[in-house]
Amino acid sequence: MTIDFDNTYVDLPDRFYEACEPASFDDPEIVRVNEGLARQLGLDPEWLDSGEGAAFAVGNRVLEGSRPIATAYAGDQFGNFVPQLGDGRAHMLGEVVDDEGQRFDIQLKGSGRTPFSQRGDGRAPLGPVLREYLISEAMHALGIPTTRSLVAASTGEQVRRSDGPEPGGVLVRVARSHIRVGTFQYFAVRDDVDGLQELTSYALDRHYPDLEPEAPVTLFDAVADRQAKLVAQWQLVGFIHGVMNTDNMLVSGETIDYGPCAFMNAYDPETVYSSIDERGRYAYQNQPGIAHWNLSRFAGALLKMADDETAMQSKLEKVLESFPERLQASYEEGMARKLGFEEFREEDGELLADLLDLMEHHEVDFTLAFRRLAELADPAPDADRPEVGDSFAFPPAYDDWLHRWRTRLRDCEAPSAEIADAMREVNPAVIPRNHRVNEAIEDAVERGDYEAFHTLTEVLENPFEYPENHEELIRPPAPNEAIEATFCGT
Repeated sequence: MTIDFDNTYVDLPDRFYEACEPASFDDPEIVRVNEGLARQLGLDPEWLDSGEGAAFAVGNRVLEGSRPIATAYAGDQFGNFVPQLGDGRAHMLGEVVDDEGQRFDIQLKGSGRTPFSQRGDGRAPLGPVLREYLISEAMHALGIPTTRSLVAASTGEQVRRSDGPEPGGVLVRVARSHIRVGTFQYFAVRDDVDGLQELTSYALDRHYPDLEPEAPVTLFDAVADRQAKLVAQWQLVGFIHGVMNTDNMLVSGETIDYGPCAFMNAYDPETVYSSIDERGRYAYQNQPGIAHWNLSRFAGALLKMADDETAMQSKLEKVLESFPERLQASYEEGMARKLGFEEFREEDGELLADLLDLMEHHEVDFTLAFRRLAELADPAPDADRPEVGDSFAFPPAYDDWLHRWRTRLRDCEAPSAEIADAMREVNPAVIPRNHRVNEAIEDAVERGDYEAFHTLTEVLENPFEYPENHEELIRPPAPNEAIEATFCGT
């Protein structure tokens, strides 16, 4: 098997990365291969699922054309700036171009020490590898821009963590690039203007080729627009990112890092899932503000390139000031679709606010509430179609609100059946519930049983379809099943 690597990031100056080889593991095995993604990238899924594929997936075998590197970056972690982070447990093998001309990085995560590892071992426990595979692919199926998972593999060794030894794993991650806001901060804190200019030119050429080259404000405006849409999409499905640091904010507009993250069950805007987010910095309701703050840090890094600092600062601030409005517009556009409306009117703001207040007060499940609305939009539903209404019903306190919503639906021109079908296309029936993800990981890690992992992965490939044979996957956790905290794998 060969891979047609077409590497460009390694053509940047040496200070952008460190060349380094992955570790070697004695007994690697494939857990799961993403066949659809493999074919998109021109790779043979059967080869990836073989012994040779396992050797490739954990880094034992570096293919011809690959030039493994660990990239350099800095970052604000929970508001505290760290001037040097970098890939401490990841090796970027190279880049491939698919049949549509789209360029992707192929990276190993958990593949051993790099020059940026500091005191870390560079390894990854198998549990976080499986979590990232599950949730990143669920996000992709939900239509949310995200890094992807190509292969999950076990390494056959034990990784030492605070709770004791755990089975090790490696994830083969795919991304449009791994350029972060923190990458720009890395050069800014070193007053490396040449590095910033080269990075700006490279990022524009790779991600925004139709825009003006070498223009920091142009790049900033494009990144701000993608981040506004991305965070709005998170909000619309109840996703909560546990580490929204600047080193986890990609200029491509993709979601990255699925360590401490989860999807909300009962609607509560203060929901936090990250075990290390003790003050709720990255709570559900705070995500738009944090994205805005991260962009301000990005602007500060770009300002280092200014010939006329006052003029450039004014332009950057103008973009920053527009960000909340952009995000809100994306959110309202998405909410209109979730509620069955053709557009979001000004008066719909009150209707939505009242719905969310009811959901919070009555601790109603966020996902099932919107899916049930899709089912209620059609007064003559398909009798043969299974529905979440079989296991979820709105409390009587919703009767008045439902009457107002149905009155608003009458303003829509489309037939009710079309409205209901359109709502089903944006309101998932199934999400990666944290307790189900945890069960799948526990079965795999503690008992070597991957059945629940594979089943959950396959169901989540079609989140807008009711899983007839796995109805248990749509239901929120019972009080004794709830998993309130998720953890980082480092």
